[in-house]
Amino acid sequence: MRIFLIICLSVITYSASAQVKLLKLDDLDKRIANGKDTTYVINFWATWCTPCVAELPNFEKLRVDNLKKPVKVLLVSLDFKSKLQREVIPFVKNNQINAEVFLLNEPDQQQYIERIDQKWSGAIPATLFVNKKTRRFYEKEFTETELKNTLLNLK
Repeated sequence: MRIFLIICLSVITYSASAQVKLLKLDDLDKRIANGKDTTYVINFWATWCTPCVAELPNFEKLRVDNLKKPVKVLLVSLDFKSKLQREVIPFVKNNQINAEVFLLNEPDQQQYIERIDQKWSGAIPATLFVNKKTRRFYEKEFTETELKNTLLNLK
């Protein structure tokens, strides 16, 4: 019985941890490059950012509305790596976020900011819409309607 309980707890811990993965920008670049006809909506947020948290349901709605289309919503947390287990994973679980969630694993904040977009001040929320033809970056909070319209206007 004790072994069964340990196995169950391990599976629960693994599934919660597996939902939030560490991400390097090189891996994100490779994914986008291999995306063929996929449009990526990449939101940069943090658990401590009130407007970020407020707009997360809009990204979840966008994800659900586009399940059968070549659209991927990726949520990239800019929380410190040390906050992954104690704050980010519980936040994702408690808020029932089902989009792909990552924690950016880059040591140099200024370098990754410039690499994502030269004009980015570093403020969040921020969102990158990217596909093979288009790359648009927005440093703002999105409403559900604005997200939908921005995605529609990419083509």
